[in-house]
Amino acid sequence: MDKVAEFFEESRSNIRALQNDPSLQVLSTEWIRETGRHKYVYNFTWMGRPIIQLPQDIVAMQELIWRLQPDLIVETGVAHGGSLIFYASMLSLLGGDRTVVGIDIDIRAHNRVEIETHPMAERIRLISGSSVDPAVLAQVQALAAGCRQVLVVLDSNHTHDHVRQELALYAPLVKKDGYIVVFDTVVEDMPDDFFPDRPWGKGNNPKTAVHEFLAVDSRFEIDRAMAGKLLITAAPDGYLKCIQD
Repeated sequence: MDKVAEFFEESRSNIRALQNDPSLQVLSTEWIRETGRHKYVYNFTWMGRPIIQLPQDIVAMQELIWRLQPDLIVETGVAHGGSLIFYASMLSLLGGDRTVVGIDIDIRAHNRVEIETHPMAERIRLISGSSVDPAVLAQVQALAAGCRQVLVVLDSNHTHDHVRQELALYAPLVKKDGYIVVFDTVVEDMPDDFFPDRPWGKGNNPKTAVHEFLAVDSRFEIDRAMAGKLLITAAPDGYLKCIQD
């Protein structure tokens, strides 16, 4: 085995050990819970825009984008646009005619201005509307036509029913070895009263939607190694790999 292969085999061995350490899983969940009370994810920007993601998930998405080299990234949920800027910057590194599309029912004017005047704006397309609106889906399907690979990121309304609809609608865009990443599945692992001002919570969140989706769609499976390597992630059980055409 050459030195490069030896390094990556050691890494895979480390990840398996992390996956099999329940005490670390508990500590990671506790860490997310306690830092979440301070809105820890609000502390970070990407090229000047708030990204509102855990650094570990940012690194994980970088790895996926580099590995998959998608022609199109679809993100539901825009917020301040940091994730769109991040994905666009990664696609710029890959080169070619690659695009990220951001969908949101409420793209606020000040955020739109910042996104559309950003140096990465030429790779970004914004769609105003609900991600489960047939008219919005039709626009995304048109953009995805002819793409070798599409990466889907679900990060909008975190209720079970909404995410379940998104999974059903956007899964067909993803081809074998591609991914859907469902963020904020960690809601299920937080205390009952953690989201008092939100319509989602324990028993009604992206993770419950993922599990229901996987029970009826055999094309996807949870990438357990991803959560194992990250430990601290907003998307436990949320990195879904497409294993069939």
